[in-house]
Amino acid sequence: MLLEVESLSCHYGRIQALRDVSVSVDEGELVALVGANGAGKTTLLNAISGIEKATAGVVRFAGRDITGATAHSRVRHGIVQVPEGRQVFGPMSVEDNLTLGAYTRAKEEAGETLEHLLELFPMLRDKRHEPAGNLSGGQQQMLAMSRALMAKPKILLLDEPSMGLAPKLVDAVFAIVERLRADGVTIFLVEQNAYLALSIAERAYVLEAGEVVLEGSGQELIDNERVKQAYLGL
Repeated sequence: MLLEVESLSCHYGRIQALRDVSVSVDEGELVALVGANGAGKTTLLNAISGIEKATAGVVRFAGRDITGATAHSRVRHGIVQVPEGRQVFGPMSVEDNLTLGAYTRAKEEAGETLEHLLELFPMLRDKRHEPAGNLSGGQQQMLAMSRALMAKPKILLLDEPSMGLAPKLVDAVFAIVERLRADGVTIFLVEQNAYLALSIAERAYVLEAGEVVLEGSGQELIDNERVKQAYLGL
């Protein structure tokens, strides 16, 4: 397994946000994590990327225990997160946002990746000199994903990529996620739109009140009666 989270717990003061959570992602997989608002999905991603400190449990990456590692060292290991709400640097240009994503890499290598991403996302090439804050929500999501890819991640942590987007833009963003998966990018996807997430995931987990309550293939969870009633509106 590329990523292994074992019996992870996190607290905000006296409030326990995660309780004995265990998940794994193999190299090349797209694994989804679904659940309601407040279930602890973002907390788990933040604990994996080092933004939140675990109070118990272990995080291993490529066989190495990184539980105590800093967030910036985890980026160097290859763990890169696209945050909820995109969080692009609005006053800076699109190109400067992308360049910041490659701060751990040699300038020449980063330049090659930049050109590749501008070919992959023609919209970004057309707007490369404009302030990122001028982009639409969907365009900012594509920029946030591209900024993360500038770091050449071994695993991409995607947090609610469909949030706040119109249906057509959601479809466009998920088409990009599927394309990245087809290109071999390992993805751990957190998404409130359970059907979309499960429909493209090889494996998935359901998180409720800070605990994993179900796991299986994406299709198995789509067919699960509990998931249908709670998350799919069926």
